[in-house]
Amino acid sequence: MAKPLLEVRGLKTYFSTDEGTVKAVDGVDIDIYKGEIFGLVGESGCGKSVTALSLLRVVPSPPGRIVGGRVMFEGRDLMKISEKEMRRIRGAKISMIFQDPHSSLNPVFRIGEQIAEAIQLHQRVDKKEVLSKAAEALDLVRIPDPEDRMYQYPHQFSGGMKQRAMMAMMLACNPALLIADEPTTAVDVTIQVQILELLRELRRKQGASIMLITHNLGVIAEICDRVAVMYAGNIVEQADVVSLFEKPKHPYTLALLGTFPGAEKKRGELTVIPGFVPSLVAPPSGCKFHPRCPHGKPICTKEMPPMVEVDEGHTVRCHLYKGGKR
Repeated sequence: MAKPLLEVRGLKTYFSTDEGTVKAVDGVDIDIYKGEIFGLVGESGCGKSVTALSLLRVVPSPPGRIVGGRVMFEGRDLMKISEKEMRRIRGAKISMIFQDPHSSLNPVFRIGEQIAEAIQLHQRVDKKEVLSKAAEALDLVRIPDPEDRMYQYPHQFSGGMKQRAMMAMMLACNPALLIADEPTTAVDVTIQVQILELLRELRRKQGASIMLITHNLGVIAEICDRVAVMYAGNIVEQADVVSLFEKPKHPYTLALLGTFPGAEKKRGELTVIPGFVPSLVAPPSGCKFHPRCPHGKPICTKEMPPMVEVDEGHTVRCHLYKGGKR
């Protein structure tokens, strides 16, 4: 199998609070390959966005800190390089589209100026060329009349157009990896479809890998090649998207799929996951899902299960599969 573009092992990011240490990301392992769309899915608060911020080393400090792990990208461990070297990678090699385009765009600068600034940070181009590249970036994300629109301010853009303007800014330097954090959350259904189609087109045209963070299983099913399911700071299952939807293994994945509209056609009705997302200051011992799991055993309260391969490329962290295939 090809070598991953991004290889993450044992990533841990903690936050210091008055209540104690929040283990937001607690030993995450993922691989992302060249040209694929990789999904990271889970409930709000499970650590998806913090994982992405950790990869770019932009976790707010204090209170956050990356306490362990290895992040290999193009043969280099991003956790060991200097901040100066990391700045050369952010935007140029790895870009991130944040959840809220309204707060990510500066309201007092024109859209084109903000895209041009991102280009000039990483490329040596003159003013005329950089403006041309900014217009090209807006055209790439299907902003109509890009030569005119680039001189407008964010408040003159709709929510969907702001999201695409953010994408243009992140794609202007042709990154190898694009991290999209909930890119469809703040827009209506029609715009969601357009954004997903745009991500597919960008993958096809630029050959970029995409890490798509979402809580929406419909988005995962629609666009992703592989997917990792996250719960309380850990990856609990990882597989290609077809295997995950057709043969889910982890009880949390099964419960999550049961809440997805359309599940009632297979199971008779939508389900509700009992209980609450656990505190990451004092998480449950053993498997963090055991207080909500219908298949819990005594060992689940004592030991964190290892991640095991149950089928080729399909891994799960659950004592039901401790011996491998089941």
